[in-house]
Amino acid sequence: LLQLLGTNVEEREVTRIERIGAHSHIRGLGLLDDLTPKQSSQGMVGQVKARRAAGVVQKMIREGKLSGQAVLIAGQPGTGKTALAMALAQALGSDTPFTALSASEIYSLGLSKTEVLTQAFRRSIGVRIKEETEIIEGEVVEVQIDRPVSGTGPKVGKLALKTTEMETIYDLGNKLIESLTKEKVQAGDVITIDKATGKINKLGRSFTRARDYDATGPQTRFVQCPEGELQKRKEVVHTVTLHEIDVINNRTQGFLALFSGDTGEVKTEVRQQINSKVAEWREEGKAELVPGVLFIDEVHMLDLECFSWVNRALEEELAPVLIVATNRGITTIRGTNSKAPHGMPLDLLDRMVIIRTDPYSQSEMKQILKIRCEEEDSDIADDALTVLTKIGVETSLRYAIQLIVLANLAATKRSSPQITVQDVKKVYQLFIDEARCTQFLKEYEDEFMFDEGEQPA
Repeated sequence: LLQLLGTNVEEREVTRIERIGAHSHIRGLGLLDDLTPKQSSQGMVGQVKARRAAGVVQKMIREGKLSGQAVLIAGQPGTGKTALAMALAQALGSDTPFTALSASEIYSLGLSKTEVLTQAFRRSIGVRIKEETEIIEGEVVEVQIDRPVSGTGPKVGKLALKTTEMETIYDLGNKLIESLTKEKVQAGDVITIDKATGKINKLGRSFTRARDYDATGPQTRFVQCPEGELQKRKEVVHTVTLHEIDVINNRTQGFLALFSGDTGEVKTEVRQQINSKVAEWREEGKAELVPGVLFIDEVHMLDLECFSWVNRALEEELAPVLIVATNRGITTIRGTNSKAPHGMPLDLLDRMVIIRTDPYSQSEMKQILKIRCEEEDSDIADDALTVLTKIGVETSLRYAIQLIVLANLAATKRSSPQITVQDVKKVYQLFIDEARCTQFLKEYEDEFMFDEGEQPA
C-alpha cells in the first residue's frame, strides 16, 4: 500500500550489538583431547608449548588437584599472556568460578589491600549446594478460575493435571491463580509447580495437543506428557561463591549489596563462621567446594605486603588456583630496594610453575590479524593484510591490530567494501607508533616543556 502511494519504504536489518574487545575472538585453548594444540583453533594461534601447559593446568583444575597452587605466565609484551588466561577461562566453562583482577586495582578501591585480595580469593571459590525439593509435574487438562461477581474478594479455582498414569484435581489459592495467569497457562501445557515456593515453570506444549492450532510460533516447544507420579522429589544444585555468602551474611542489606557493588569490608568473625558452616555442609554431603581461578594481571604492581599475604593465603585450605602474568624482567620489588626476577620475591616465585610465552612469527602474526579482521567484520585484501603484517613485525602486534578498525573507517569513507593497501598506508601515516613517537621526541625535545623545573629563577 505504501509503495502504491509513492512512499519510500526503508528496510533495516536489526542485528544484535556485541562489544568487540581485545580478546573477544578467543573461544578456548584450541586443544585436542590428548592436549595436543592445533596451530590455529578457537582464536588461539601459535604458542604451542604455552597452550599445552595451560591445557595440563585446566585438566588438573577440573579434577580438583591444583587448588592452592600458583602459575606464572611470563613473556614479552604482546605475546598473548592475557589471551592465554582468557582462553583458559573459556575452556573451564561457566561452572568454574573465574575472577580477573589487575594488580593496580587494589590501590584504587576504598578498601585495604588485603581486604581486596581476600574478596578476590573468596570470589574465586565456588560452593555447590545440593537440596531436595518436592515438585508437581504434569500436563494441564483444565484450568478453572472463578471470580467473584462483585469484582472484589479472593479468587478461587481448580487445576486438573495428569501424567500417563494418573490424573488429579487441585484446589487453587490466590497466589497460585496469579502465577497461572502471569505464565498464561492453558490446557495442553506441561508445567512444574514447586511446592515450597509455588513457582510455576512452563516446560512446553504436549505432543497430544500439537494439532490444536493450524500454525504455531517458532518459540513453541513440544514435549512428551510426563510419566509416573504427579508429585516428585527433585535435587536442585545452586552454585554460589564464598564472597557472595560473606556479603549476604555481613550486612542487613547484604543481598542488595551484591547488586549495588557496595560490599564494604567483611568482618573476620563472619568469614570464620561461614567457613565452619561450609565445612559442616561438606561433612553432611549437602555441599562441595569448587576451587576456581584467580587471575592477577601485571602482578609486578603488587607490593611486598601483598606478596606476603598471597604467600600465606596459598597455604590455607580454602584457596583457589592463582594465575599471575607479567612482562617485566629483573626489576625492583615494589615497596623495597631489592631487585628480583619479574619483580616478585624469590620465596613466592619458588612456589610457582612458570609458563613462558614466545614472540609470534610473521606467519602467526598474519593469522592473528586475519582473525581480528573477521571479528571486527572488516574485509581486507590479501596485499593489504601482508602490508599490515609487515607493520606489525616492524612495530608491534597491538599497533597493527588497532590499525584494522581505523583502516576500515578509511575504506568506508571512500565507499569501498574492502580494506586496501591505500587505506593501511593512510592510517599508518596519520597515527604513529611508539618507535616513531620516541624519534619525534628526540628530534624536538628542546621544544617540549619537560625541563621547566630547571629554569633559572
